[in-house]
Amino acid sequence: MRRALACLSLLVVAMTAVVHIGVPNNARWHLIAALAVAFAAYLLALGALRHVPRHAAAGVVLGGAVVLQAVALTQPPRSTDDFLRYVWDGRVQAAGIDPYRYAPVDPALASLRDPWLFPEHCRESACTRINHPTEHTIYPPVAQAAFVAVHAASPPGTRAGPLQAAAALCGLLVTLLLLRLLRSAGRDPRWAALWAWCPLTVYETANNAHVDVLGVVLAVGGLALAARRRSGWAGVVLGLAVAVKVLPGLVVPAAVRHRPVRLLLAMLGTLVLVYVPHVLAVGTGVLGFLPGYLSEEGYSGATRWALLRLVLPDAAAPVAGALVLLAVTAYVVLRGDPAQPWDGALLVTGTAFVLAGPPYPWYLLLLVALAALGRRPEWVAVGAAAYPVYLAPALGMDPVLTQRWAYGAAAVVVLVAAAARVRAARTAAAVPPPQPRTSTSAPTAG
Repeated sequence: MRRALACLSLLVVAMTAVVHIGVPNNARWHLIAALAVAFAAYLLALGALRHVPRHAAAGVVLGGAVVLQAVALTQPPRSTDDFLRYVWDGRVQAAGIDPYRYAPVDPALASLRDPWLFPEHCRESACTRINHPTEHTIYPPVAQAAFVAVHAASPPGTRAGPLQAAAALCGLLVTLLLLRLLRSAGRDPRWAALWAWCPLTVYETANNAHVDVLGVVLAVGGLALAARRRSGWAGVVLGLAVAVKVLPGLVVPAAVRHRPVRLLLAMLGTLVLVYVPHVLAVGTGVLGFLPGYLSEEGYSGATRWALLRLVLPDAAAPVAGALVLLAVTAYVVLRGDPAQPWDGALLVTGTAFVLAGPPYPWYLLLLVALAALGRRPEWVAVGAAAYPVYLAPALGMDPVLTQRWAYGAAAVVVLVAAAARVRAARTAAAVPPPQPRTSTSAPTAG
């Protein structure tokens, strides 16, 4: 127990450094070094956790998660400005305006501006700290509902704090869900630490306040319902997850083994219900900045799919990536275990991330949660790979080259772990079962 607590304390110190060291453009190599130390401490803490008695493990995992989230709350968001759009969208909705109707710099919203989001020296020209200020919001309806709910619950004049607290609570809720699911499956609760203590989890929830964590809560809950064969409710919850961020849609193929029609209809119905009010208000404007975002981020082949582009032309890479993902999805739909849908969800989600190479670490939150449920720690390497890619511009590194080596190294880790697991299974299968002991005494005469 003492060894585990000592390693956990080291992780807490490392995460304290991460959130206090500064924003990427100023901290540069200091931040990436602090993150590297945090991930190393995380691995040590996971190893030491094996020595904690199983009956005490859940308490240690949860206690560590609470402390780490509390540490991350001690500073405002350090490496993102997404929370500014969350605040703005919540404010717009609280004023009775549909969030998809106007871009932040639209004169119709001038009365909602304040010196924090629109500094005094440039308010007349509508310059702002909000990213993509000339574009309509990209966030789906359930995310928008979360923004306005946090706005309504926040004291006047607060800034990022309430959003950070909400994200921290969601992160802890995922930990509780994982502990419950692992316990109900008779598995070791220590696996929940893979999520709860992960530097990516802590940094992108309680500190950077990314709404993606709400999607993780709903995705894990939907998979849990699918495992219990409650297909209708699973569809509803997964629909809500997709309406937070599109990425939780990657887990849906793993959930459709039991009553797929019911699940998909429930999911589609949920999406229709949450979108209808906005469609009635603004029509196709509900798509917001999504089409422009996909183009800007290079998913057509310009700057993504770095591993595939080693052997394929830029234009062919996204097509090849889609075909590979389709094949993996078909395998999961046809061969996945309906009692453990998170295993198939992990395979589909992990494959998509390795191929596409997203530069935003918070996208990988879902993968870390699935890795904990599936007991596949090697997939956390894919989450860690996003940080060099995200920080590459601040470090003066080539983003495409960084994406290539970072996600390539993570893919090697995953493949080596898979090969080792297959080899161990074959070795275990080749060992003959123990023979029953036979008596060496002579039979007695009848």
